[in-house]
Amino acid sequence: MKYWNIYLALSLVVFSSCSPRLTPFTQDLYDENGWSDDDLKKIQFYLSEDIILRRGVTEGSSTISSGKIKIVNGKKIEETKIKKGTPGVFLFRPKENRFAVSFESGENRFLIFGPSRRNDGKYTLRAAEWDKEMQQGQVTYNNKKYYTPSKSAYATLLVDLKKVRNNSIKSRTAKGRTVKK
Repeated sequence: MKYWNIYLALSLVVFSSCSPRLTPFTQDLYDENGWSDDDLKKIQFYLSEDIILRRGVTEGSSTISSGKIKIVNGKKIEETKIKKGTPGVFLFRPKENRFAVSFESGENRFLIFGPSRRNDGKYTLRAAEWDKEMQQGQVTYNNKKYYTPSKSAYATLLVDLKKVRNNSIKSRTAKGRTVKK
């Protein structure tokens, strides 16, 4: 039994050192590194929380590609879920301190993230508007308006800080010089 505990502890250390250690992407991290758009395109982003996108589907709608159709209170609802840990890529900056990040392929399938003053500068999901009474936000995804629960406002971009820092360091070793004879 004693050896089993030691084996388990060593296994946890080995496996935890191999997996990425994800850290929230913050405005401070962005400012410290001064990354260009090309640099940001090389960074692998991840999602900290599930994001659920819902929109009502009219009777004439028949092209559903990435979501599921559900019946909620007798209405047809298209739902797209982007799960916690889903990898995403930076596409462009629609304006200063806003990132368009895509978690699936396809044109216009991106969400906007930006720094949150209430959340220590972490890059969180931005909505066109948040309705506190309805407890939801309105976002545009795939050129359509969707609603997302207010808890999605806490969905944060994460990065593997070790990889990000390794990618941004340009290192070389001087070979040395000798005196000419």
